[in-house]
Amino acid sequence: DGKMHPVDSKDIAFQIAGHEAFKIAAQKANPTIMEPIYQLEITVPEQYAGDVISDMNTRRGRVLGMMPAEGGRTTITAQAPLVEVLRYATDLRSLTQGRGRFSMTFDHYEDVPPHLMQALIEAQKKEHSSG
Repeated sequence: DGKMHPVDSKDIAFQIAGHEAFKIAAQKANPTIMEPIYQLEITVPEQYAGDVISDMNTRRGRVLGMMPAEGGRTTITAQAPLVEVLRYATDLRSLTQGRGRFSMTFDHYEDVPPHLMQALIEAQKKEHSSG
């Protein structure tokens, strides 16, 4: 009946029941993992624009637009998951021989793609079982 009985009840039984109930409820809720998406403004010499766009595509980024900037430069507006651009300053320097610059600001959250979500879940299970 779910009530505590001084003779028959054990704390561990309630812990296990609570854990199992939560696990079943979470599965039925169809949860998702969200990731922060950042907007980037990347300014590079024109000759590097193609390389920067290609690189952004490998980072699950979306190029939203390009505009000419002064001095033979191009400004690229893009969005990408934060996890994909954490070390972007170093990578942009390499792509542009140190001549590119960028800024990024938080824009919104999106669902993690299913194949990446499964990898995250598996990694978490592995970490949890080894620790």
